[in-house]
Formats: sequence, structure tokens, C-alpha cells
Amino acid sequence: MHRRLLPASLICIALFAGCGDDSESTRGSTSGSTTESSSTDSTPGSAAGSADSTAPDGCPEVTEEAAPDVSFPEGKPAVEIPAALPTELVITDQIEGTGEAAKAGDVITVNYVGVLSADGTEFDNSYDRGATFPVTLGAGGVIPGWDQGLIGIKAGGRRQLDIPAALAYADQGSGDIIKPGDPLTFIVDAVSVMAGPPIADPADAPVVDVPKSVGATAAIVTQLVEGDQCQIAKAGQTAFIQVILYRGDTGEELQNSWTTGQAVELSLERGTNLQGLIDGIVGMGVGGRRLLIVPPTLGFGAERNVELGLNADTDLIFVVDLVQLATP
Repeated sequence: MHRRLLPASLICIALFAGCGDDSESTRGSTSGSTTESSSTDSTPGSAAGSADSTAPDGCPEVTEEAAPDVSFPEGKPAVEIPAALPTELVITDQIEGTGEAAKAGDVITVNYVGVLSADGTEFDNSYDRGATFPVTLGAGGVIPGWDQGLIGIKAGGRRQLDIPAALAYADQGSGDIIKPGDPLTFIVDAVSVMAGPPIADPADAPVVDVPKSVGATAAIVTQLVEGDQCQIAKAGQTAFIQVILYRGDTGEELQNSWTTGQAVELSLERGTNLQGLIDGIVGMGVGGRRLLIVPPTLGFGAERNVELGLNADTDLIFVVDLVQLATP
């Protein structure tokens, strides 16, 4: 879909054009601050960091004694469409939930069903896929009706959102079912609510000696800072990262999330775009930093490189800081 209902930060990485300020950031740290450096190769499609993805012995146990009750009625919920098409956002709590109410900047993990408000035609749901999705509230990665309508939801809460077209896909529509001007109705179950990543200070952006790379055939991972080995990124999780992207052939900086301070939300699902970036993050500890050299086959791909104004065979270099992990 255009402007997906789910987090769209990865699209910002994948497009890089028009996803924020492209200007140079002021960088305050030095390359000498790294605590450990190592390099390993991975074959295309493999998990570069998977060997390190298990936390060592001695890490504190993660207990869920204080976790809110997040039990929901079994099965996909039925959506009752509104009696009249919504012209403003209507929020109806069906189950209140417990714990802290979600606020802007928080990350909520949800299940949902979406239908057309006019006739109840379903266009999307997460239950049939058997996978929840994290959403950073207020980050613009979802339609405005979600960004506004999920403020205040609690873990274990179920909320119906009746969303006017102006807060959905407006006059653009989305996919084959959602037409321009269609209002939408959702049932959203909040599986968890957690504090989102802090806004970073651009002055803390790393200064790294970035090598040139032309013709790489495999991803190369260089660990600059080890990070917390009790909080290890695993495949399938959602990571929040600060990332700087460079052209491998010229060293030109293409994008830098530090300029805004807003961490980028990235699903570590394999078999997707930017496989080299995803594989290079798996196995990282929170607070860690890695330099990744990624060939086109594990990056945007030759055709996408051309669309982005790069040569088809341009290697990519990422400097990635792992800021936070969302609930698996």
C-alpha cells in the first residue's frame, strides 16, 4: 500500500531521498572511542550476526511479573461498521487494558483488522498472518488516524477507530480496495506498550574512517562498539537504529538519521530488501555500533540503485548504532 498502515521507517531508509534533512550533521565523538573491532564475512543471504545472537550466561532473567494482562478473546474480532460514515475521528474502547497509557513516542505492538466504513469490506488484518506489528506513535509511519487514535491505549486494550478519509488515505486511496475518499474502520488490539527510543543529540553522531568499497561480493561486518550482550538483536525483532549511509565508491554521505535525532524503526525480517543491513544488525547488542559493507545484491538491488541515482553496481556502507529493541 501507499503509506502503509504499519511502520514505514524502512521505506525512509530504502528511498533515502526526501526522508529528512540531507545536510551534514555535527559529529562530536571520535573514531578512537570504539572499544572493540572485529571483521567477519558473510555469504549473500546469510545472517552476518547470527553467531552472536544468543545472550551469554550471567545475564539477568527477564521476568514478566509486572506485565499487564494482555489476554484477548480468541480469534479475529468482528468489526461493526458505524451507523454513519465518520467525518471526524471516533475512538471507542471495547476493552480498557491495564498499565501505562500510550503516548507520542511510545512503541505499541498491535494486532488489527481494517475494513471500509461504508460496507465492512475487509482490506487488511494481522491475525490471519499470525504476526503482530510495532508502531511508533507520532512518528508518521502510519496514517494520521492511527497516530492520533492510538494515543492513550493500554496494553491489553482493544479499540475501534472510525477514521475519516482525511486522516486515512484522503484523495489518494491505497491498493485495490481503498478508493479515494474512503473512510476506514479498524479494531486494534494493543499487545504491548513500551517507551520509545530517545531523541539523539546530532552532536553525538559517530566520526568513523569509512573505507572505499567497489565490487564487494559478500557483506562485511566490522564491529566498532560491542554493546550490551544481554540485549542481543534477533531475526524477527524490530530494532531502532541510528544510521549513516555512504556510497562505497566515493565515500559520499547519502543519508544520516542523526540529523533529526529520530531513531529509524527497522523490522529484522529476513528475505526482504536491504538484507545486508538486516543481517548485519542481527547479533548486535543494544548500544553497539557496526560498520557494514553491503554489495548491491544485499542492498537496494541494481535497478533500485539506478532509481536512487547510483550506479547499478554501487556498494553501500552503513554505520549503524543499535539504540533499542522492541518486544519480539
